[in-house]
Amino acid sequence: MYLPPQFKSDERAHALALMRGHPLASLISTDDMGLPYVTHLPPHVVEQGKELVLLGHVAKPNAHWRYLRERPQALVTFLGPHAYMSPSVYPDVMRVPTWNYLAVHCKVAATLIEAADAKDQLLKQLISDHEPAYAAQWRSLGEDFAHKMLAGIVAFELRVTELQCKLKLNQHRPEAHAAMRQAYAAGDANEQALGEWMDRLGIGKQA
Repeated sequence: MYLPPQFKSDERAHALALMRGHPLASLISTDDMGLPYVTHLPPHVVEQGKELVLLGHVAKPNAHWRYLRERPQALVTFLGPHAYMSPSVYPDVMRVPTWNYLAVHCKVAATLIEAADAKDQLLKQLISDHEPAYAAQWRSLGEDFAHKMLAGIVAFELRVTELQCKLKLNQHRPEAHAAMRQAYAAGDANEQALGEWMDRLGIGKQA
């Protein structure tokens, strides 16, 4: 993605916070005609030392797993909070509107997961991420039901080969920061989240 230096973050903790806090990602591959093919899914993020791995699955009728098998290089994107920013935050009128947002892009290498026990473990990790209390119900459904469900999905491991994190919060325009923070504090959930990230990054903090 376009990544001007003022918006580039090399802090892995920031990327992980966005990936886990906004888990619905876009998995992007190329189809057999060379066109982009996108599946939206919430991968489980695993830290393995210095490496990151994303675990996910698609329904077996979804052709995406075949594209991953044939062309393992893919892209996974995460979009965090985002909101419009009015030029009214500037002290002068010679300004234009923009949109602030936080995003993470992961270049990945895919490997399919075929073993039933590994797929079951993956599902349990996703349950733990989003509704731990459901784990007991999943176990109670019985092996036959579980096997049927597992047979209907294709799971995969996406090893991150390159990580990009973009935090676009008008960092290079300090004259707007106080008014931005005030506007975002009074806004909707996305705007309030951007304001909290301004605080987290020390944007607008008085020296």
